[in-house]
Amino acid sequence: MNQEDSHLLLPVDSAWLALERPENPMTITVMLRVEGLTTARLWEFLEAYWLAWERFRCMPVRRAPGWWWETDPVFDLKHHLQVTPDAFSRGELQEWVSARLNQPLPDFRPLWKFWLAPNAEGGAALLLRMHHCYADGLSLLGVFERICPPSPQQLPAIYGSQETARLQSWTMAAGSWLRELIGDEIAAASGGRSGDLSGHVEGSSGTLQDAGKVLERVAHGGLKLVSEISQFLVEPEDSPSSLKRPLLGRRHCCWSTPVALSRFQDVARLTGVTINDVLLSCVAAAVRKQLTASTADLDEAILHAAVPVDIRGQLPAGIKPEAGALGNCFGTVFVPLPVDGESPLERLYRIKHETRRLKKSWQPGLAWGLTASASLVPEPWRQPLADVFYRKASAVVSNVPGSREERYLAGCRITEQMFWVPQAGDIGLGVSIVSYAGSVQFGVVADEAVMESPSQFLADCLEELVGFSGY
Repeated sequence: MNQEDSHLLLPVDSAWLALERPENPMTITVMLRVEGLTTARLWEFLEAYWLAWERFRCMPVRRAPGWWWETDPVFDLKHHLQVTPDAFSRGELQEWVSARLNQPLPDFRPLWKFWLAPNAEGGAALLLRMHHCYADGLSLLGVFERICPPSPQQLPAIYGSQETARLQSWTMAAGSWLRELIGDEIAAASGGRSGDLSGHVEGSSGTLQDAGKVLERVAHGGLKLVSEISQFLVEPEDSPSSLKRPLLGRRHCCWSTPVALSRFQDVARLTGVTINDVLLSCVAAAVRKQLTASTADLDEAILHAAVPVDIRGQLPAGIKPEAGALGNCFGTVFVPLPVDGESPLERLYRIKHETRRLKKSWQPGLAWGLTASASLVPEPWRQPLADVFYRKASAVVSNVPGSREERYLAGCRITEQMFWVPQAGDIGLGVSIVSYAGSVQFGVVADEAVMESPSQFLADCLEELVGFSGY
């Protein structure tokens, strides 16, 4: 394999480059609050640990027949780190972060950059923006957990990776993804011997009945696949609302102070749901209030949240990423939001019902499979295909499970950790929920066309949690 082949982008990574739009860039944003972090400490940290991942020295370059990782021949860390000495207040810091979200990354360098505000009120603020083609949120979280140990005296032990292509094996495994889904049904029916029915059709009538059951299960596997695809395609698009407007490309963000994870755990335990159900119910309540303010007919309103789902544990061996590897390995489910629900409990239990249904579906795998096949779709068809997906949602809601214990970056304590993921297509609202060291934070990013200031939406999310205290 030559050097050029070794840097070929995998389809699920290059798909994010195809989704790129000037008014809706496909970038992930990470913000860390780090006590006492200085420019010198950060520079040394990035050189030693961050750049140990070879991909971070590369930039995606379009050449027929696809995208390739090419090492930046003039790579210099100074192009990827900017320090702002201003003593930002909390409000000023949010305005500063919003301005960075609207600042494009130059396409003639690797598509990532750090900003450091060492004198911000409440501790240094470290901001990272990176194009989604490099990694998804969980990959980035894995990077930071590897290079940010749980003790200031501890040095990172295992980190970094070389950039190597596994395109042939990856493509074969990705191409068999749907067959494996159906094969699980067949194997379960035939005692683990997928595709072999000969042993069941000889002998007694009872054995013939067993064979009939196997054939029924095989047919069911195929019918389930057709049913899953059909259910997704016929799922109605979201109703017109204030959340569905042409985007302006100017975004604002905000984030909450940390809330004790135990508050969400208490609600989940008392109501018999999961913490994720509680979190998503908080978002549904905020969406309801947003629609009420725009005089929408809530009884007829249909709104979905696109929720990323990690599928690393379900991937075939040929494409399951190694520990510490970068990449994109998630599917998407479209969760109906009960915006017509009158009470917090009604909204919560309807969310529980929908999430249980989607957990049993193949929707995350199908969404991942379609993304993995993006390079096979003619370019003029890619945007229409993306629209089929993203017209069915008015918001993206991501839930990032961070470290349970505090972490240290360059020997400095990380006090807060926030992620924002991009919103593909015409989705202009993103809600990020991040857990870290026993606390939860909500973050909101919104296009100006959807809401001028997302701070009220954020407050509505937190108010729903207070509403559960009466139950």
